[in-house]
Amino acid sequence: MAAQYITGLQHIGIPTNDIEKTVAFYHELGFETAFETVNEAAGERVAFLKCGSLVIETYENHQAAERNGAVDHVALDVTDIEAVFADMKEAGYPMLDEEIQFLPFWANGVRFFTILGPNREKVEFSQML
Repeated sequence: MAAQYITGLQHIGIPTNDIEKTVAFYHELGFETAFETVNEAAGERVAFLKCGSLVIETYENHQAAERNGAVDHVALDVTDIEAVFADMKEAGYPMLDEEIQFLPFWANGVRFFTILGPNREKVEFSQML
């Protein structure tokens, strides 16, 4: 089962309408910018902010709900994205991605997919390459 491949929390995804304001806020709390890029496919500026082992991914999509419960997703770090994807499909979890996705984030990119949790939360499984 997928649990054997999960190593912990990779990041928490928070959409924003103003990335400068969001980055400044988390910097004031002691976070540092670990990685900044543009997701060309989505046309979104992205920043990964780190404080200790906690990482927040914020991305400027101009669709942030700006209300309680507005966290978009929780990403779990995995060691074998293909095995986890197969396990989740076989177990019948509601898949939000039909196939494993790739983004050129970090040094070598990430592969990931997302399922829907019992409270309609998005749970992303992500493997840094």
